[in-house]
Amino acid sequence: MNPSALGWIDKFGALRATETLFYRDLGALDADLRSCGFMYGINVGIPGFVKPSYPLSQDEKAKVNLLTGLYYSHRLICPEDSYRDFLSSVRHFYKELELGQPNLLQKILRSGKTSAQLEKILDSRVYLGEPLLSRTFNSMITNVLLPIDILTYRAFLKREVQLKQYAEELESLVINIIYHSLDSQSPSDSRKKLRDAFENSRTYLKTRHPGSFKDFKILLEHYRGTDAAHYFLDIASLTVLEQDRMDTRQQRYVLKQGTALGFRKKEIAGALRDIQAFFRLHSKEVYFLREAVPGSQYYESMARMVDRLISRNSKRLRKELSQSKELMLLLSKSTVRELSAEEKKKVQKQLLDIFKSIPSLAIFLLPGGVVLLPIFISLIPKLLPSSFDENRVD
Repeated sequence: MNPSALGWIDKFGALRATETLFYRDLGALDADLRSCGFMYGINVGIPGFVKPSYPLSQDEKAKVNLLTGLYYSHRLICPEDSYRDFLSSVRHFYKELELGQPNLLQKILRSGKTSAQLEKILDSRVYLGEPLLSRTFNSMITNVLLPIDILTYRAFLKREVQLKQYAEELESLVINIIYHSLDSQSPSDSRKKLRDAFENSRTYLKTRHPGSFKDFKILLEHYRGTDAAHYFLDIASLTVLEQDRMDTRQQRYVLKQGTALGFRKKEIAGALRDIQAFFRLHSKEVYFLREAVPGSQYYESMARMVDRLISRNSKRLRKELSQSKELMLLLSKSTVRELSAEEKKKVQKQLLDIFKSIPSLAIFLLPGGVVLLPIFISLIPKLLPSSFDENRVD
């Protein structure tokens, strides 16, 4: 299954069609998504029953996790429904929420079959409408508030709430939990970055800095015993974590919010242990704990993206490169010496011709895409036949 190619939602459905129900209840589903990082807004894994054909990027994992959460929520709440019923239900759910620009949403909902429409909708939820190059270079490219979609979808299936008002209230509470944690002490840069990541993922709230609820504690108490309560506890734990440590004052903050949400001390301590264990395992993948120089993060992000494009189009690239002996010779030379200005122009021209013939490499043809060429050239020699690389060690 390739979540970046057309038809991946139909493929997901075909893989699920013959299986028994994977989760016993919604709590088990949320626990699995939590272990994948989805509930924390940092997608480091996917459920074990999903078998991709290549390593997925964080945004692809986010799409798989979002679809998993929506699908199994539907199966657990509406067990008699078919996969087609699920697709139709999610389409209607997002239509009722009226997300994004109305004209864009209407265009999506008028084009193609339901699964193809849903693929476009999930893309818009993960990327929040950012331009392709912007989201490629951004160290945090995914919507960290995606769990709210799943919680709101469950409410939609149960017909318990005014949908848009409910989604706005969930989002507002998450942002308020974060701001309350920042007020508890002088926040570090990493926690400010965390705040900004959640702020930039807002979908339902119109104001960037929502005012604190005067009845914040009462509102949290309103969610006792709901699926949203554990999500709020996860967010409270996440916001006070600092390089996988938290002091007594930070633990008191989580205890206060957890108590308001109706959790016992043992359950709150468990939530804190879960998130500390998660960050010990995945600290290198959590962007707001890094102290790297911004320029190096920018380059690393671009290099990862280009390397992924090369690996996923390797067969087609080898075929196109083999048809240009001059280009192959120049690329092999680039591994041992600096190319002249004239040679670089030849390489650039011939590579752009190749990109025109491979749709998935069209990013290099976009305005600004030329800045990626040096990275592409530095990575492409691994596709060359070994006869063109005298120093290659297999």
